[in-house]
Amino acid sequence: MKILILNWQDITNPLAGGAEVHLHEVFSRIARMGHDVSLFCSSFEGAAPREEMNGIHVIREGGRSLFNYLVIRKYFTTFNRQRYDLIVDDMNKIPFYTPAYVKEPLLGVTHHLFGTSIFKEVNAAAASYVYLAEQAALPMYKKIRFIVGSPSTHRELLHKGFSADRTHLIHYGVAHNAFRRLGIAKSRTPLVGAVGRLKKYKSFDHLLEAFVDVRADIPDAKLVIVGDGDDKPRLMQIASSLSLNDAVTFTGFVSEEEKVTLLNRMHCAVNTSAKEGWGLTVIEANACGTPTISSDVEGLRDAVVDGETGLLYPYGDRLQLAEKISLVLRDEHLRSRLTAAAIERAAEFDWDTAADKTMEVIDKVLFEYAR
Repeated sequence: MKILILNWQDITNPLAGGAEVHLHEVFSRIARMGHDVSLFCSSFEGAAPREEMNGIHVIREGGRSLFNYLVIRKYFTTFNRQRYDLIVDDMNKIPFYTPAYVKEPLLGVTHHLFGTSIFKEVNAAAASYVYLAEQAALPMYKKIRFIVGSPSTHRELLHKGFSADRTHLIHYGVAHNAFRRLGIAKSRTPLVGAVGRLKKYKSFDHLLEAFVDVRADIPDAKLVIVGDGDDKPRLMQIASSLSLNDAVTFTGFVSEEEKVTLLNRMHCAVNTSAKEGWGLTVIEANACGTPTISSDVEGLRDAVVDGETGLLYPYGDRLQLAEKISLVLRDEHLRSRLTAAAIERAAEFDWDTAADKTMEVIDKVLFEYAR
């Protein structure tokens, strides 16, 4: 089978996140099943126009700003003549509107809808553009089968009028060969971590503000923020204004190996996002033996079993966030109990299973188009 995937980014893009991890982990396995898989995505500085990655043929063109328009042009000038058996629209950020023009069998994948959360990320004009583009696309996307990765996103699509029998919940996995306990000791000083793209809607500033109270309670506590993104300069300025420069480390982009080592060293991880499709970083931390404290929002409340594998707090409540961080750092019995349950639950999520279930949905799409 010849498959074409459309997504804004590939996994090597510095701005890649959970959506790109999902794409790469699932479709690299589908490629290993013997299928011909290509990914068309935007380029970035230093990237090759074409690259082979774990069986996926990556084709990069154009920049992030107008890539959605390039997808449409590329389809009519090239892709519609290349006889693909399936096209996968990985709907992430501004939609490609593929149901309006793609003639081949079409499968949708989405991780979460931005909705009004985009207004936390960019200025009102840009946010309105993204919001209206997403809202305009939803009616046409109801025509095709969709795969989602979390109960929250599944409920959201059903609430938007998507068909229950054509919207498939397939849980994300974890790369257990990479994200695992390394047998190394936790940091000698209390260490809190946060992993992810540094974007405004992920609200890392809430963690910085809460950490002032954590430091007042536990003076030797340290915070490491792992990842890169366009919000990094603002966050560094906030850390400086809060006199946290001696307590906070911004690592920037790190290799997967470095990330796993850091996750193993942390006493707890924190996710402060306003909305997520799923808490992939939560489960990865859990697999490394680190419980998380996360905001009680869509996606994250699916990844964290409150009081069992981690703790939830009301989004934006810096005081509760600080209290729960201090509680986990001080209470070794609680931390050990959360850690044991987190490791056990992380083992339930497997990319091989996700790939097999994705193939089952693909078979349904192909059967419908063949009728």
